[in-house]
Amino acid sequence: MKTDKLFDVIIIGGSYAGLSSAMSLGRSLRNVLIIDSGKPCNRQTPHSHNFLTHDGKTPQEISRIAREDVEQYPTVDFYEGEAVKGEKTDTGYTITTNTGEKFHSRKLILAAGIKDIMPDIKGFSESWGISVIHCPYCHGYEYRNKKTGIIANGDRAVHMASLINNLTKDLTILTSGSAEFDTEQKAKLEKHNIPVIEKKIAEVEHQNGQISHIIFEDGTRMDFKAVYAAIPFIQNCDIAEQLGCMLTEHGYIHVDNMQKTNVPGVFACGDSTSMMRSVALAVSSGNLSGAMVNMELVSETFL
Repeated sequence: MKTDKLFDVIIIGGSYAGLSSAMSLGRSLRNVLIIDSGKPCNRQTPHSHNFLTHDGKTPQEISRIAREDVEQYPTVDFYEGEAVKGEKTDTGYTITTNTGEKFHSRKLILAAGIKDIMPDIKGFSESWGISVIHCPYCHGYEYRNKKTGIIANGDRAVHMASLINNLTKDLTILTSGSAEFDTEQKAKLEKHNIPVIEKKIAEVEHQNGQISHIIFEDGTRMDFKAVYAAIPFIQNCDIAEQLGCMLTEHGYIHVDNMQKTNVPGVFACGDSTSMMRSVALAVSSGNLSGAMVNMELVSETFL
């Protein structure tokens, strides 16, 4: 691939949001380059849910079909690699990959998603996305009426409990340390018969990612079929910060209602911009970002 070509748009990230952006732009005959590292955050998840026409399919199957759809548009190119550096230029932006190749574009869409930071708990990462899960909308139905834990504390634990309580009444909060609930929160949890266990967690005991027990540091254990967890994350790619894009207080790329960042010519979409992590919403925000980038290109040329 020629690296001296000036693309209309470079999209960093080739999962659902990035592919959706590319489809909008490809159908508008824009020259697009997708740079993708091939490491989506849901790669361990066995089935994807809550997305019309694809409910229950594997994430890999949905991605494969999406890429085949986008590959039909001849103005969209793909590059397998990792984007590591972004620079503003006179013509737009230059993106450098981990192999040193440089690509140039007039506009930029950031769709690389986020990277979850796993706690130092044996078996946690191996079960993440399988039976240690993050979203009741994505996974909750499959674990309805099952014995379920929540690894979280404070406001986050209460929020998750309120959602999951509708799916199962056999619910336990695991704070893995001192609980941080105010009087009102404690009363609410007691009213709904949701116990709180403060013992430190040592291990998630599992078989191929399917949890059987939570083992505590004191050697005791509790059996569960699923455990929800609220864990920290970072942006999967730091180019947003390199270019001066604002982040929200929670660490997401700040965008307006048109998916535009505070940096001219830079848009963002997907999990990197929203705490609502789902395939459906990633596709939606990607579709919008592609359309808005095209509109901005039109406004600059149709004078």
